[in-house]
Amino acid sequence: MEGLSKKETEIISELEFKEKYFFIVDDINKFYKNKAQRYNIIKNLIKKQRIVKLNKNKYYLIPIKARTGKWTENSFIVADEIFNGKDYFIGGWSAANYWRLTDQIPMRVDIWTTKRQGRINILGIRFQFHRTTKKRIEESVIKKVGEHPFRIQNNEITKKWMKSRR
Repeated sequence: MEGLSKKETEIISELEFKEKYFFIVDDINKFYKNKAQRYNIIKNLIKKQRIVKLNKNKYYLIPIKARTGKWTENSFIVADEIFNGKDYFIGGWSAANYWRLTDQIPMRVDIWTTKRQGRINILGIRFQFHRTTKKRIEESVIKKVGEHPFRIQNNEITKKWMKSRR
């Protein structure tokens, strides 16, 4: 792993001090003079595996205490941050495991959304995106991991989904 420049260390230290592990570009505005410098700083931090891009404008900071650059976060929190808390819900085996309907630990997190579809691997977590409607999203419930809220398929719908899988 490459070493960090003085500017990169300042940015990481500032974000860690404020405990801002999920951040947007505006959170580090004071560290660069123009867009080109901002682009280069972010590109280098991604290359050095100190930040991970979650969506168009949101990033995750790998803490300094993760010396090798390997770090993990709760998959439900990462899913919520990818979608900025809107237009998604977690379902499938992840929801079944959350509601204790199965002891099976899911290999991926299934997310239903109106925005995207496909697969992505972030922080060692495999996410599978599926298309759905606004109506189905409204049927989901909001729960919390620690102090962080996330959307998950409600218990009754998850039970029905489980029965359809048998």
